[in-house]
Amino acid sequence: MSPLSDRQMFASRVKAVLGPTNTGKTHLAITRLLAHSSGIIGFPLRLLARENYDRMVAAKGEKNVALITGEEKIVPPGAKWYACTVEAMPLDRQAEFVAVDEIQLCADADRGHVFTDRLLNARGLVETMFLGAETIRPLLQRLVPQAEIDSRPRLSQLTYAGPARLTRLPPRSAVVAFSAGEVYAIAEAIRRRRGGCAVVMGRLSPRTRNAQVALYQNREVDFLVATDAIGMGLNMDVDHVAFAGLQKFDGHRPRLLTPQEAAQIAGRAGRGMRDGTFGVTADCPPLADDFVQKIEGHHFEPLTTLAWRNSNLDMTSLDTLLDSLAQPPPFQGLARGNDATDHIALEHLSRDPELRKLAQGRARVRLLWEACQIPDFRKLADESHTRFCARVFRHLVEDGSLPTDWVSSQIRYLDNTEGDLDTLMARLAGIRTWTYVAARSDWLKDATAMQEAARAAEDHVSDALHERLTARFVDRRAAHLIRKLDEGEENLLSAVGRNGEVTVEGHVVGHVKGFLFETAADAEDEEERRVMLRAARRALREEMPRRIAALEAAPDDALSLTKFQRIAWKAEGDEEAHEVAKLKPGTTPEKPVIEPIDSEFVDGADRERIRAKLATWFDALVARDFAPLIEAETKAAEDAELRGHLFRLREFLGLLPGGTERDVTPEIRAKLKAIGVRAGRFALYIPEMLKPRPMKLRAQLWALKANSAVPDLPGGGLVSIMPPREWPRGFAATMGWVQAGPALVRLDVAERIAGELGHLTRRGPAALPVDVASRLGAKADTLPAVLNALGFRLLPPEPLEEGQFGPPAPQLVAARREEHHRQRGGGQDRRDRHRPRRDGAPAEAKPAEAAPAEGAEATPTEGAAAPAETAPDTARQARGPRGPRRDDRQGNRHQGGDRGQNRQGDRGNRQGDDRGPPRNAQRADGPRGHGGGYGNGPRRDRRDDGPAQPRPVFEPSRGKGPDPDSPFAVLAKLKLGKT
Repeated sequence: MSPLSDRQMFASRVKAVLGPTNTGKTHLAITRLLAHSSGIIGFPLRLLARENYDRMVAAKGEKNVALITGEEKIVPPGAKWYACTVEAMPLDRQAEFVAVDEIQLCADADRGHVFTDRLLNARGLVETMFLGAETIRPLLQRLVPQAEIDSRPRLSQLTYAGPARLTRLPPRSAVVAFSAGEVYAIAEAIRRRRGGCAVVMGRLSPRTRNAQVALYQNREVDFLVATDAIGMGLNMDVDHVAFAGLQKFDGHRPRLLTPQEAAQIAGRAGRGMRDGTFGVTADCPPLADDFVQKIEGHHFEPLTTLAWRNSNLDMTSLDTLLDSLAQPPPFQGLARGNDATDHIALEHLSRDPELRKLAQGRARVRLLWEACQIPDFRKLADESHTRFCARVFRHLVEDGSLPTDWVSSQIRYLDNTEGDLDTLMARLAGIRTWTYVAARSDWLKDATAMQEAARAAEDHVSDALHERLTARFVDRRAAHLIRKLDEGEENLLSAVGRNGEVTVEGHVVGHVKGFLFETAADAEDEEERRVMLRAARRALREEMPRRIAALEAAPDDALSLTKFQRIAWKAEGDEEAHEVAKLKPGTTPEKPVIEPIDSEFVDGADRERIRAKLATWFDALVARDFAPLIEAETKAAEDAELRGHLFRLREFLGLLPGGTERDVTPEIRAKLKAIGVRAGRFALYIPEMLKPRPMKLRAQLWALKANSAVPDLPGGGLVSIMPPREWPRGFAATMGWVQAGPALVRLDVAERIAGELGHLTRRGPAALPVDVASRLGAKADTLPAVLNALGFRLLPPEPLEEGQFGPPAPQLVAARREEHHRQRGGGQDRRDRHRPRRDGAPAEAKPAEAAPAEGAEATPTEGAAAPAETAPDTARQARGPRGPRRDDRQGNRHQGGDRGQNRQGDRGNRQGDDRGPPRNAQRADGPRGHGGGYGNGPRRDRRDDGPAQPRPVFEPSRGKGPDPDSPFAVLAKLKLGKT
């Protein structure tokens, strides 16, 4: 085989321009091409062909320049200069100048045979030029001995910069990855950290690729993420190339990049006389020293073999065609590469008997071979492409052309902009296939219409893909800010609005909340937040002093407490309050420590100004809400007997749970009442401190000491509630709620009703007032348990004797100490208590004294708690640790027994042996039934077994009753019937 074409009349000048990237080889070739009257140049990528086509059109005009690729053909009638892909070069057209770029791709196992064929056979009438790397020099000199070789040095220096994090990459950097997934992940990271990037991949259409490159070239973004497609002559203003990996999938297996391949990619850094750098980033390990030296010095191992496939094919039959494709290379230095997709498809279809019958004769065999040469742009790695080639061949043989309806429907189906990036790229690959088919004017009846439809679909999907890429991987606001920051913060225009909105260069970067800066909601990464903070810092340095002054002048109602022990401030213009400080427990409950929230914009002196303002506000809040407590404390300052009680009341912020009968004498109780303090059955408290505002502040301080969130308080006006599950132990009693059976009763209501019932039952069982249940907020079925917890019990009404008529007997209530006294035999024989009187009423028990209703004149027994051995936990907490004292001065005596026995019972009562609660009712960790400290309620008495059951006062005799059959009983019944 002669290296020269038979059509040449004389040997043209063959020149090889070899050297690394950025030597001006392509520029030289285009210049020489346009200097001739006609010319053809082949590029390795459709993208490159399109790029240089635009340059040639700008120089010679659209009518004189043609573009031929597999998918696109723009051939004006008078075209003289052609930009093509290497596979699509029209070798049957004579031209004065022919050039092939990246000629070292002759060694590529997949596409190399096409480049080798052009090296051996493609010649211009006047001049032929091959552009490539120095590695092909030995083989080129052997295969094309007449070629003149011109070695060109790189115009700029290329140096290794080492590893760098994505956040540290310099502007105008290109990050190279080798899979779509890696490209997407890196692009996402750069968008978050550096504002965004352009994306270039071989799967993009020229339209999408050009739009993405324009983003980068126009400096809308400073970063580019690409596959190794940028290594093939894409000229952009790249200063640094960073490898995100060194392994690629070559279509057959994953493998490491060779130094020559890495140098081809790294060489994109630095254009013209501007130096460039390369390095690694992300998870890529540092490059080995010898690897770096080869790239920097452009010293690579020369190629030893070039890929070759016979181009002189025998179309006599399928078998002869396959045999000619399988021929061995004719020269040393050539070797068969991988079987191309067209060869694989032909072998597969040759095994189909029906297709073999159709492929008879040279024309049919050539037609089948051309159908198999349809590129597999989709790369699905299945038989779908082979089946598609077979269908095209059948239509061409049986119908003479491809059905217009089929082609147009397939193009319409692919003209869809819905879906993610991968879906759109897959549609573009499908459209490229139909674009290639439509470019064959001899295959279609209306090839021009199909070409326009395919081009329109490609443009439509390409635009959608560009928009989707830009929306996903470009944040123009952040990119603009970062660029301005790199130029210097003093150049930024920044401001803070009245609503706290921070804008920099017209972009909203965040909000000031209190004295903290919160970046915009779309700042998802820590690095991005730092960028936003850096951009806003200048405006914030001027804003914070103004906000501190505004806080110092703020009215009290602009500050509030949150449920998490924070102080919030609603600045003028803010829509809501923001936290500015937090509370910590102090030496006393009402004196917490106020600690301003840390902010990098507030120094030590400003923090003290904030703390002083908030401390003044909090002291005023305590003085306002705890005014009754402070007033009572002031009144008690002159009385030594009251100061101790007020000191303890101060510790508990106006409400000390637990009974007071042991600690408070009647005289002191009267003094306390005079200054607004109540020493009740269930607590020592100030009624004014049960109002909502003092209650809310007390709950806040209780939660602060308990190190918990503030539990929700019930609404005002409620008398009783069901115990909330989220309330911690001790909280209810501290807030003024008494555990009464299954419910919690408000302290003042419990004290008032217990006092009234105690007064009613001071001499024995009495009729239960009809409004007790409603006043307690209790239902009928829970009323016995509620009263039992308050120290009382319901008695069943007296049944009417046989023959008696009248209204039903009223419900009776009695103090529970009566039953306790009977069981313990206090001062009277137990049998005497149940002996019926002559009038039929039950025997009167020894009366139990009780305090009058709250508000009545104090008596020696005011506030005495009724014993409740079986009361629930909080009822025990509410009562005092001892029973009431009895006083014979009121004239209370037993119906039976002697005076001495009464005195003995009185002594027993005074000693607390009969009626007071057990000594162990007080908590082990606190003083006498008041709990161990602020916020902790008493624990359950171990001798309590639950509420006592009501028992009748009168119990019938266990002996034999009157005989119902006696004459007297019969006579009584007859008289009753007549009546």
